Amino acid sequence: MIITKDILKAEIDRVPESYFDVLYRIIQALINPLELIATSTTNYQHNNWANFVDETYGCLADDPIERREQGEFEIRETIE
Repeated sequence: MIITKDILKAEIDRVPESYFDVLYRIIQALINPLELIATSTTNYQHNNWANFVDETYGCLADDPIERREQGEFEIRETIE
């Protein structure tokens, strides 16, 4: 079976919208793999980090982290 652009387009039409980002990255990787690796990997990692910060920033605002007294360390014998 020979795969044509029409067959590919028909299959793409069946892909749920939630996978468009992944599908686009796959297509870009096939078109120009070296450029994709050099640019989008860094952007993708940065975007993931930025999204993580946006989603979690302020999550402990009502229950802030406190550093309590550390207590005293036990003095032990020296190891020789």
